[in-house]
Amino acid sequence: MTEPTSRAAQLAANLAEVEERIARACAAAGRARDDVTLIVVTKTRPAEDVRLLAELGVREVAENRDQEAAPKAEACADLPLRWHFVGQLQTNKARSVAGYADVVHAVDRPRLVTALSQAAERRERELGCLVQVALDADSGSMGARGGVAPDLVPELAAAVAGAQRLRLDGVMMVAPLDGPYRGRPDAAFERLMEISTDLRAAHPAATMVSAGMSSDLEEAVRAGATHVRVGSAVLGERPLLR
Repeated sequence: MTEPTSRAAQLAANLAEVEERIARACAAAGRARDDVTLIVVTKTRPAEDVRLLAELGVREVAENRDQEAAPKAEACADLPLRWHFVGQLQTNKARSVAGYADVVHAVDRPRLVTALSQAAERRERELGCLVQVALDADSGSMGARGGVAPDLVPELAAAVAGAQRLRLDGVMMVAPLDGPYRGRPDAAFERLMEISTDLRAAHPAATMVSAGMSSDLEEAVRAGATHVRVGSAVLGERPLLR
């Protein structure tokens, strides 16, 4: 029994530290702490960690690989959790993801919109969707790590908004590793907020801005992110995938 207790204490301490970081960032930006939702990314970690997090009050968790997420979500189906799928999603995995995810973050092509809509219809569920923005993508193209160039956001957002069983929730971004915004997370997140503002002019309910991770959550909060996706800062460094 020592190990679970030790793990629970470790997670509690890490979670408290991340909460303090978010609170400080909100205070510095003149925002209320309630303006920002913490999503804990539990990839590579066992369902037991998810249970411990739920006991600590975490309600929003994320995964990025369906083959890991589906059984973990099933094992934790009794918990009051909201599941986010944050990875690049193949269309042939849409049916599985639609069975447990509440929000899909990386929607970046019309074919995926169609696949998710059809899957949600079969599951008789509504899926929240975020358009992934890639600031390292040339006009009219996709980014190296998924996402679409800013000029493609309106068209893709309209496709989501018009699809059966899909709900356009907002935008998502990972700070780019290449291009003009490389090494400039503040500027990248500020650009994302401009894109979000334009999107909300056409789709007022699409207020979610998913941005910021363990290394740059402060910059994301400062820019106006509504959701931050934090993994290693809460769960510890991940084991290397084989």
